Amino acid sequence: MKDLCRRSLLAACVVGSCSTLSCSDNPAAAEALVQTVADPAPLRYDADIAAFTTWDSKNSTPDDAVLFVGSSSIRFWPTALYFPNRKVVNRGFGGAHISDVNHFVQETVLSHDPGVVVFYAGDNDVWAGKGEAQILDDFVEFVSAVQAGATSTPIVFVSIKPSPSRWNIWAEMQTVNQTIRSLVAGDPFLHYADVATPMIGNDSLPIPELFVEDGLHLNAAGYGVWTSVVETVLAAIGDSGGG
Repeated sequence: MKDLCRRSLLAACVVGSCSTLSCSDNPAAAEALVQTVADPAPLRYDADIAAFTTWDSKNSTPDDAVLFVGSSSIRFWPTALYFPNRKVVNRGFGGAHISDVNHFVQETVLSHDPGVVVFYAGDNDVWAGKGEAQILDDFVEFVSAVQAGATSTPIVFVSIKPSPSRWNIWAEMQTVNQTIRSLVAGDPFLHYADVATPMIGNDSLPIPELFVEDGLHLNAAGYGVWTSVVETVLAAIGDSGGG
C-alpha cells in the first residue's frame, strides 16, 4: 500500500470505482481516480510542528504511549486529564487534513514509537470538498507510514463527528465513516471508534450540549463521550494483546 498507484486503486475499488485500469497501464490515471481537490499547503503548520520538536528535544515522552494525532478535536482534548491511567502523548494541530498529518507523520508519530495511535482527521477534508476515495487514499497512506517499521502498531480511527455547524455535509461524512469502518473490519491492528452514534440525539440531530458555542468543537461533556468510546476500544486492544 505504500506505492501511490496501488493505494489509489485500492481506494477506488473500495468505494466502487474499480475499472480494468492497472498500475502498469497508467499510474497518472489511477491517481486521477482519487485526487480531485488540492491539498492545502502543510507548511502553514511549520510553527506548530517546530513547537512539538522543540518540546520533544527538551523533554522525554513515555515509551509505548497512546499517541493522539489529528486535527483540532485532538488538540483541544486534554487527553492526560481524561486518560489518567494511561501514558499519553497529544500531537493534534488545528485545522489539519489527513494530508497534513501524513506530511508531518515523522515529527508527530514515528519519532515517539507509540504503543497505540488514536487518529482523528477527515472532518476538515470533507468540509473542504474532498471526496470519499481521496480521503480513504490519504488514510491508507497514514496507516502505511505508521506501520512501515512496526507492522503491529494498533491504529484507532475515531469516526468523523456529527456537529451542528457542519450538519449540511453529514451525509458525506457518514459515507467516509462507513467506508473506513469497512476497510478496517477484520484487520487485527486497525480499529474503529464510533463516537458519532452517541453524539446523535433522539431527534436524529447532534446533541447541542456536547459542543462549545461554535457548534463544531467539543466541550467537557463531548470529550466525556469520546473518552468513554475510545477507552472501550483501547481496553479491547489491551485485552487482545495488542499495543
